[in-house]
Amino acid sequence: MPTALPEDRIPVIVGIGEVVDRPKEIAAGLEPLALLEEALRRAEADSGAKLLHELQSLDVVNFLSWRYRDPEKLLAARIGASPAHCYYGPVGGESPIRYLHEAAQRIARGECSVAAVCGAEAQSTATKAERAKVTPPWTPFAHDVEEPKRGAAFQKPMAVKLGVFRPITVYPLYESATSAHWGQTPREALAESGDLWSRYAGVAAQNPNSWLKKNFTPDQITTPTPDNRLIAWPYTKLMVANPSVNMGGALILTSLAKARAAGVPEDRMVYALGGASAEEPRDYLIRDQFFESHPQNAVLKAIMDLVGGDGKKFDAIELYSCFPVVPKMARRTLGLGPDVKATVTGGLTFFGAPLNTYMTHAACAMVRQLRERGRLGLLYGQGGFVTKHHALVLSREAPREALAQDTSVQGEADRNRRKVPEFVDQASGKGKVEAFTVIYRGNGEIEHGVTMLRTEDDRRTLGRVPASDAKTLAHLLNMDRTPVGTVGDIITAEDGMLEWRAG
Repeated sequence: MPTALPEDRIPVIVGIGEVVDRPKEIAAGLEPLALLEEALRRAEADSGAKLLHELQSLDVVNFLSWRYRDPEKLLAARIGASPAHCYYGPVGGESPIRYLHEAAQRIARGECSVAAVCGAEAQSTATKAERAKVTPPWTPFAHDVEEPKRGAAFQKPMAVKLGVFRPITVYPLYESATSAHWGQTPREALAESGDLWSRYAGVAAQNPNSWLKKNFTPDQITTPTPDNRLIAWPYTKLMVANPSVNMGGALILTSLAKARAAGVPEDRMVYALGGASAEEPRDYLIRDQFFESHPQNAVLKAIMDLVGGDGKKFDAIELYSCFPVVPKMARRTLGLGPDVKATVTGGLTFFGAPLNTYMTHAACAMVRQLRERGRLGLLYGQGGFVTKHHALVLSREAPREALAQDTSVQGEADRNRRKVPEFVDQASGKGKVEAFTVIYRGNGEIEHGVTMLRTEDDRRTLGRVPASDAKTLAHLLNMDRTPVGTVGDIITAEDGMLEWRAG
């Protein structure tokens, strides 16, 4: 394949490997380290070349189902490699795409010729072991290693007290704000989510590596039942990520020169064309609004610029899918209709959500698809609460230009940020709903509602809606008219917590 660029500076994905572990007994379950090793060995076999012993760059996606001291070093030793770059990173669903992009940049700089990115979780087995009060025969749990910070560690005490500090309770705030901004009724927004998720399920049903291989209709996904309970309005169990899986995934990248010298067939190679990244503040309450994400917009627009400014030019797309609002926002920025096929993998509900490493599997699925058909693929990963965004373009054709090294679009995201309202935990008078959710107990009963409010002097606060306030809850849960933008009373309850009542 003729190219003007030096072949030793062109990064190419040459091998992909995935493993799904469904042990019949807890003791037979593979630990994350074993899943990582197996995925890497499968990726090497997929490339058709012996590459692992020459590994110069190794990135391991953060995992939460088991704790090790220096897992990246343990893994390198298991595969007989001594990579100069050996990294185990922080929590974040975007991290696999970031690591792939950075590994490609490393190759483009001439710093290495063989790199790998991998991730694994064994949450299903770990949970079963904990419930059975048995210790699996794995590498001893490293109790002295600090658990990574996430969720509550970055949020205001009021948000933690009200329960809106976990993904399942924060993403509905974006869901309610975006759908209102788009002029949808809650019923219309829910229908869009159900249709989109049904499409994800259909892809998962055809993916041999999926945890849940079953088709679901939109109504089956959005209708609450004993097996599909409401968790936080409007999300049912079939609309949220499923982390109870055992999975490992890995990709091997080399320079084009190395791939050819190692005998990798040309039809196995998929090229990295470029990418972009940006972030929001981790404390979601100090963002300017919740009906769009400036970093997401900036990242996706930069990605479109790489392919001529048109989101329709991608032959295959993976839009991160922890909750429906994320791909719903992304598809609009990309200029794609509701019928878009937004996944090649199946989504975090149906394919499975090995926590931070879903996009490792998505990258494997994208490489498979581009090897079979199509030219351009988009991988968009996201972490936190619509917080961290990273996208990467893959291509079957070799790039004409060198891979860019500076790919942050943070400046563009920040330029679009409007004035951020001051957050207060004491307020009175009238409050206008900016976003909301209703949190449910495991038995299907309402625990309480939460409204994000703007006060009369345009400050921001949170207001609880007690389960006993049937009138206000009915107002929040009206399917034909959004409560976003409506005004009610802010009062202080006996326990000192602010509450909101519909006017």
